Amino acid sequence: MVGRTTKVLSFSLSPEMAEEIEVLAKKERRSKSELLREMVHVYKERQAEEEWQDLFAFGEKTAKRFGIKNEDELFKILNGTA
Repeated sequence: MVGRTTKVLSFSLSPEMAEEIEVLAKKERRSKSELLREMVHVYKERQAEEEWQDLFAFGEKTAKRFGIKNEDELFKILNGTA
């Protein structure tokens, strides 16, 4: 006998949000589980994008602080050839 490959979760939603999920799932002809899995996937992608944007902003700020004008200058500094 093979065990379950998924885990059942139980959580509370407002009646309005529960209805929205029902409507979206029916509209897309997907199960509520599929819809929620996709929502989590999209959320994780958005979080990763926000982290990348934060890192990029930090890099720009640091480059400005050190007077680094472009990637070539940065690579020269990193390679010890500047």
